[in-house]
Amino acid sequence: MFRKLGLAVALFALWLLLSGIYQPLLISFGIASSLLVAWIAHRMDVADHEGFPIHLGVKAVTYWPWLVWEIIKANIDVALIIIKPNLQITPTMFYSNASQKTEVGQVTYANSITLTPGTISVGVADGTVEVHALTTSSADEVIGGRMDKRVCQMEGDN
Repeated sequence: MFRKLGLAVALFALWLLLSGIYQPLLISFGIASSLLVAWIAHRMDVADHEGFPIHLGVKAVTYWPWLVWEIIKANIDVALIIIKPNLQITPTMFYSNASQKTEVGQVTYANSITLTPGTISVGVADGTVEVHALTTSSADEVIGGRMDKRVCQMEGDN
């Protein structure tokens, strides 16, 4: 029940943020629509731990800034590769272990790899992520496992 209420609150907060309208009638419509959507999600049984992973919320607050910083660093690396007159790229495909216990954790890890410029997650299966990297240094960064450990910490698998 907590998850469904959390979904309704999150939907209403998003609605309020995006609408920017603070009139009582419209706010009541926003509350009603958020509750209706949360009820429908409950009836469809899609507001589970994977569909709405509220349990990751507090730990994600520390993960997101770290991920943003990694994205900025990777953007700079890719920009420097592009600026150089001779493209020093060594495209490579490899598998990286995904140590996360849940599918949400593994998908978060794969998406984090894809968000980082220079690397793309091609597939996730059986606790591994197939990755395409633009350079060997970006491949080494993923193989090093720092991102994997951070996602495990966020998931709660220390």
